[in-house]
Amino acid sequence: MARNGPKGGGRIGAVDDRSQILNPHTDLWVERNTVSGRFINVKTSSNRPFKGVRKEK
Repeated sequence: MARNGPKGGGRIGAVDDRSQILNPHTDLWVERNTVSGRFINVKTSSNRPFKGVRKEK
């Protein structure tokens, strides 16, 4: 699991077993479990992607 580093240092590592994709219908980022393929979370607070989670092509 990723964790936040010291102040000003940024994130150490990436979040394992997760990816994200932009939903074209809602224009929101959706987080997905790469092992099971299930959707985990939807980012509704801003139009920016999740931090530390890789993007699917």
